[in-house]
Formats: sequence, C-alpha cells, structure tokens
Amino acid sequence: MGRILGILLIIGGFLVGIIITALMFTYRSEGRLSAGAMVLGLALGFIVLVLPQWGIGAFFLWKGQKDVKIEAQQQQQRKLLNIVQTQGQIPISDLAIELGVSRNEVQDMLYQLVGMGIFTGYVNWDEGMLYSQQAKELRAMTKCQVCGGELELGGHGIIRCPYCGTEYFLD
Repeated sequence: MGRILGILLIIGGFLVGIIITALMFTYRSEGRLSAGAMVLGLALGFIVLVLPQWGIGAFFLWKGQKDVKIEAQQQQQRKLLNIVQTQGQIPISDLAIELGVSRNEVQDMLYQLVGMGIFTGYVNWDEGMLYSQQAKELRAMTKCQVCGGELELGGHGIIRCPYCGTEYFLD
C-alpha cells in the first residue's frame, strides 16, 4: 500500500509541477506577470507544493519496499517452521533447496526463530540434519543425543554440545 501511495504522490508532484509551470508561462505571455514574478511563482510553487509531495512520496515508496522485504522474510520463516514441524526432521540441504536460499541463510533464519522463542528442536551441523522437538523434552536433557557428550549453554535459548557441535534450541 505504501509503495502505491508513494508512486501516486510522486506522479502527482510531477503533474502539479507541470500545471504550475504552464500557468506561470501562460500568465507571463499574457503580460499579467513580470519575469521576476514568474520566477518567484515557479520557485514558491515548487517549494510549497511539489517538493513536499516528492519527499513524502519518496518516503512512502522507500517504506513500502522495506515492508515488502520484511514480509518476504517472514513468509520464508513461516515456511521453514511449517516444513520442520510437519516433517519432524529434515536435512538442512533439503530446507535450503525448498526455500531457495543458502545453508547460511537457513542457519540465520533458525537463529532468528529461536531468538523469537518460536522454534524448539536441535540441529547437528556436521550431519546437516534439523530436528523439531518439544522444549520440555530438551530442557530435561543433560547429555547430547548424537554423541552422549555433556551439554553446555551456548547463548539465549541455545544449548551446545562441545564435542560434536550439535545445537539444541529452546523457546
């Protein structure tokens, strides 16, 4: 919506500018305005009417494009979450292919979902496998499910196995 409004304001600004210019030249050719009055009329018309319209239109256009990018990212995160929750476990490479992004982007999306408290589960980066699991089951764990090593805190909502690199995501 913001993009459309921005485009309309910019186009409207051009139209208002054309009208102001046409009026000033018409009045000048009819002799109603002196050259100085015409220049003053053009300057005031552009400063008061056209430039604010262009500025506000450019802002709405920029904001609308930013909103589209954010919405696309949210759509990707929803899709990732739905895939993982319905399948239970999935190779990260399959996720990357299905989402049309790189492995690093999948990793970034996972960390964002964990940071928001939306995703619980664990990932073994070495095997490239992502597992969805209930948070209460993960909280009770003290040993890694992959190698049996002792788990350590790895940040907000993340527990890591220092031996095999598996990361467990809590909500």
